[in-house]
Amino acid sequence: MKLKRSLLETTTATPSTMGSEIKPPASGILTSPDRLRKIDQLREKNIDVILPLPTLVAVGDQSSGKSSLLESVTGIPFPRGQELCTRYATQITHRRDPEVQIIITIIPAPQSTEAEKISLRSYRKELSSTTQLRDQFAKILDEVNVYMKIKTDKNPEGEKTFSRDILKIEKCGPTEDYLTVIDVPGIFRLTSKGQTTEGDRNLVRDMVTGFIKDKRTIILAVLPANVDVMTQEILALAEQYDPDGERTLGVLTKPDLVIERSAKEAVCNLVAGRKKALNLGYYLVKNRGGDDDDDSKDDSGIRRKERDLFQQSPWCNLPQERVGVAALRERLQDLLGEITDKAYPELRSEARKKLAEAREQQDALGPPRQTEREQQQYLAQIAAKFQQIVRAALEANYSSHSAFDEHGLRLITQVVSITDTFNTLMRKKGHTYSFVKVKTRDSDDKLVNSDDDSEVDDGNEEDDDPAYDGEYDGEYDGEYDGENDAVHSELANRGTVIHIPPELESFTNIVKQPIITVKQDNSNWIRNMYLESRGIELGTFSPIVLASAFRDQTTNWGLITEHYISLIISIIHEFTLSILNTICAGEKLYEAIKSILMDDLLARYAKGMDYAKYLVQVEREKKPYTVNHYFSSNLQKARGDRASEALKKNCYWDDHSGAYAVKFEHIKTAVTNKSNQEHAQDDIHDILKSYYKVARKRFVDNVWLYAVDHHLLSGPNSPLTLFSEQWVLGLDEDSLNAIAGESRSTRDKRKELTKKIADLEEALRILK
Repeated sequence: MKLKRSLLETTTATPSTMGSEIKPPASGILTSPDRLRKIDQLREKNIDVILPLPTLVAVGDQSSGKSSLLESVTGIPFPRGQELCTRYATQITHRRDPEVQIIITIIPAPQSTEAEKISLRSYRKELSSTTQLRDQFAKILDEVNVYMKIKTDKNPEGEKTFSRDILKIEKCGPTEDYLTVIDVPGIFRLTSKGQTTEGDRNLVRDMVTGFIKDKRTIILAVLPANVDVMTQEILALAEQYDPDGERTLGVLTKPDLVIERSAKEAVCNLVAGRKKALNLGYYLVKNRGGDDDDDSKDDSGIRRKERDLFQQSPWCNLPQERVGVAALRERLQDLLGEITDKAYPELRSEARKKLAEAREQQDALGPPRQTEREQQQYLAQIAAKFQQIVRAALEANYSSHSAFDEHGLRLITQVVSITDTFNTLMRKKGHTYSFVKVKTRDSDDKLVNSDDDSEVDDGNEEDDDPAYDGEYDGEYDGEYDGENDAVHSELANRGTVIHIPPELESFTNIVKQPIITVKQDNSNWIRNMYLESRGIELGTFSPIVLASAFRDQTTNWGLITEHYISLIISIIHEFTLSILNTICAGEKLYEAIKSILMDDLLARYAKGMDYAKYLVQVEREKKPYTVNHYFSSNLQKARGDRASEALKKNCYWDDHSGAYAVKFEHIKTAVTNKSNQEHAQDDIHDILKSYYKVARKRFVDNVWLYAVDHHLLSGPNSPLTLFSEQWVLGLDEDSLNAIAGESRSTRDKRKELTKKIADLEEALRILK
């Protein structure tokens, strides 16, 4: 065993080197009584659970003489007997005070319930002298056993053999020096049937290690001198937490029971430092015996017996500062003062750090949410923050919150991008049949697009618009191998990028890359439409023909629009849930809010989709009509282009005028060489073409303005306005509690942090 080897390691010492091997104790008594008093105050408030405090802890195996040693050091007359063995930690505090008194109280264990703490703290005994304590101590311990629920012969109703509660004995008087020592139950290897269990053994060991593991604890390892110290479990335990032996002080007891010369020599080697495994060394003291009771009323008799023993060989050859209770007591006072002075600045710094950490943890829990008002305030704050982020997202104010670092949450940017694609797709794929371009000659004798309406509309849109391109090759089949197909791909493929949650499936089934058909045979379609719908008209056609033609030409509008709205809904939904998850403190709160919001969110999404469908229905089912002057301008231009097309085969270059010219008689022929049916078909085409362009632009704007912007984004009843302070105020008590009510674990954590903060604030006040 490592410890045995280190303890048996011999350091050869000569008389000239003995003084350097044993560090002499500091002279005089402790000079920081005020600090010690403050440390005791902290310990009374169980702050040692949070901040490890400077402590002297006496540990040892059962029957090591520990209680007898403490009686000699502290003057507290511990009763003797197996029934009265240590069942709990005992804190003995000496405090200088004008009034002589002994105060006995109980410090509840941190894990005690509130009811148990109240009961334990209610116990208090005040005695006026050590003599009175000696007479009543056994009875007092019986009472303490009842309060701590320790099972004994006198308290058979007790529930436990050992307790984590602490018995505090405070001895005050004008001659008392400040000293605090904690006595813990002795560890034992074997259990006793009917008395101790394996659980008791583990509990005691856990109690002992709980006291000795901290670096600010001086371990008083009490070892009987008449037993080989290498067999003492307490040394192995001390070495586990103090491997270098820097804060372990060995106290050898019962030297009067050491008989063999070799055993005495081994003890002397330890005390003299010739086998120094501990930096603080060993002390040798004589225990009080059973026959010392009468003399204990006068400590001089006990001291005389101890002095007589240590004047005998070989004890008389030991350094006097290492033998006797008086020397040990003085050293303990010095040690306690040293570790207190060293730890005091660290305690304040550590208390401030732990206080900041506790407050941060408390802030992370949010404000208390026990009452209905607290829950409302808590949810209202979250809702207000949500609306603040929504406003920033709609205004593209992405520097206002870190959530926008994720580009997928830049809401209005995504919406605008998809809307642009929707507009382009409507322009290039919204029609069922391509309109025919009428071509003329320009001044350079080049064929040009006669549908260029730059002077009457919005630019040269028709130059690259398949709706007006007679050369478009027909049906769109979902393959994206051209410029026009790529436009649709961008919108259709958004559905494969955006995660579609199950709750949105009813809105997003259409996102699965719809097939859009655009047909080339415009002339046959219009001719068939006219022939199948004409009535008794003279030189004209029925308005019903135009309405039917427009309805057929806009077949794709519904599919594209629903696709577009589905993607907008998906983006808004993803944004809503992501921001909600970001601002909620914990998954439970997020899921609770999400669960209650979901039905209303889906209903508002449905309103946006329904309104878009309504706009499609209005445009396609109502009779075509517009007051937009672009319709008249476009129609006039189309008719002019058609007349030009009819004349171009008869035109010629006139050198005299330097321009193309046509003979007057050819003009008459050009306008009379078509039948009434052909004129009607041309009129249907040109009117439909002129109206379609105006209607399509109007429709795209209306879908954006009413279905998207008003119903889904910024309107008073949009999904983004749902989670608001007004929504919170409308929740009933049960819903509030279901969403914002604290779980038991949160309540316990908040309670723990509240107490911890109060304790640390009190600790800083004490440590000033």
